[in-house]
Amino acid sequence: MRVLVLFPAAAFFATGFPAHSGAQAQTANMQEIAQGLGVKCEYCHAGMGRGAGPAATAAPSQPPSRIEIGRAMIAMTRDINEKILLATGKPATEATHVTCITCHRGVPIPGQLSDIIAKTAILKGPDDAVAQYRELRAHYYGGQSYDFSEESLLTSAQQVVRVKPASSIPLLQLNLEFYPKSVRSYGQIAFAYTRDLNDEAAITALEKALEIEPDNGQLRGQLEQLKSYRRRR
Repeated sequence: MRVLVLFPAAAFFATGFPAHSGAQAQTANMQEIAQGLGVKCEYCHAGMGRGAGPAATAAPSQPPSRIEIGRAMIAMTRDINEKILLATGKPATEATHVTCITCHRGVPIPGQLSDIIAKTAILKGPDDAVAQYRELRAHYYGGQSYDFSEESLLTSAQQVVRVKPASSIPLLQLNLEFYPKSVRSYGQIAFAYTRDLNDEAAITALEKALEIEPDNGQLRGQLEQLKSYRRRR
């Protein structure tokens, strides 16, 4: 009985519409949830035999099981969809519906690529962050899981430069590997070098940026200011 309670709810929130009755419809919608997370059923139901109920509720001192997290996420999704209907005033057949894939985009633990890479760079170092980016790009590029546009590594570097200026530079150099005309990457590299007290390298980065955009007055002003400051030191 506990399984039958979970499946129709999961089916409703996976599609945004009431599920058809029957085990076949329930299984299909559970598969949609699994696809939204990019996992197989065993991700939540590991150790459960056919027809078995969810694992026992965790003790208060233990973290919740994936089944319990799933239940909470289903309830949260229901609440969001109800609020969307109230906010838009649209009928259920016309309103946008939030589903698992809305946030998860094919990965079990959703997160912005920029945040993931920045966290790795700060905690483990830029080499690990660069390797992680390459691995994720090789596996997920072309899909909907992560944003591999020029902006992602720029955003990562902006987070990292506040605490570890030197660690942001390899991320920006990696961005230039995929986007060699990224003037913003050169500009952020220059800023990171100034934070790391390396004015000569910052000047070189600004000069490279101006080779791409010679009419960029902001970068030219930064370059002249930096050269003037360097001469007075």
